[in-house]
Amino acid sequence: MAPQHGATFARSAMGVAGMHRCRISHMITRATITYNAPARNCPTADNVMVHVDLSLTFRIGPDADAAANFVYKLGAHRFDELMSAETEESIRGLVYSVTHDRVNDLREEFAVGMLSTLNSKVNLYGVQIMNVKITDVKLPPDLQDRLEKTTAFKTKMSEQEKIHENRVRVLEDEATRSIETIRKSNARKLQEIMANRKRYEIERREIEETARGKARVEEIKAMTEADVALKKSLGCETVEKVKARQDAEALLKKTHIICQTMKIEAEQKVSVDIQNSEAELAVAESKAAAIIARAEAESDGAEALKEKRRYELEWERLKVLENIASSKSKKFITGKRGAAILKELIPDI
Repeated sequence: MAPQHGATFARSAMGVAGMHRCRISHMITRATITYNAPARNCPTADNVMVHVDLSLTFRIGPDADAAANFVYKLGAHRFDELMSAETEESIRGLVYSVTHDRVNDLREEFAVGMLSTLNSKVNLYGVQIMNVKITDVKLPPDLQDRLEKTTAFKTKMSEQEKIHENRVRVLEDEATRSIETIRKSNARKLQEIMANRKRYEIERREIEETARGKARVEEIKAMTEADVALKKSLGCETVEKVKARQDAEALLKKTHIICQTMKIEAEQKVSVDIQNSEAELAVAESKAAAIIARAEAESDGAEALKEKRRYELEWERLKVLENIASSKSKKFITGKRGAAILKELIPDI
């Protein structure tokens, strides 16, 4: 570490009697100095080796006592060793506490913690750490490329999400406007429907009142017509009753005459029938006497009648045989069967 020129602190080394002579042993700059502390192959929590470049600014002071403490208690060489060891230890501890995908997110968090830690260790030696920051973090090339692509993809995804959210908001706004338009349209239609309903109710009431008036008129007219018809019916009933009574009397007289006529005719017929019956009885008695006489005569001539009937039956049998003999089929039936047929045709009496 080389000192930078500028305002300096100086201390005398010896004195001479009568005069003061000074010997400058060290010159310390008041300027702010930048210190770079690179750390290589720092393992992360998932064992990925990364390179971290740390840059810090410090100054020596703010007074001569602080500069003396730096020169006589620490020195530039040991200060370099101390800073190198402290910064590398802090960087490795911080990197090992996270995975490789979060290394780039630790710059601000690491700077605040490192500043307080380093000041607590170097303030005793007259050094003030002004600022600490990580200037660069390098991952392996393929992993770095992958992370860059991942970051780019996340950025693109974020942009797409924002575009999508914007589209959703636009669609929601359009839907809200459409819904509001539909609501207003529905409200207007509802008002029209309510107005039409009121108008229809008024028209319905008017029609009902008109119908009630007509119904009342028709009712009165019907009641009047019913009264007239009732009175007319009562008059017609009286006339019909009188007419029916007259018809009944005439029918009764006519029926009585018919009955008398029928009675007389029946009596005459009965008398005639009695006379005819008496005549028929006499005829029947005469016929009965004749039949009895005939029966007695037949009883006397029964033998002669029997012989006559046997002769007639024999003659009929011969006619049947003649018909059988003259048949063109020339069929002959003899024996018991023929005798049975003949017996059936001409049974014995």
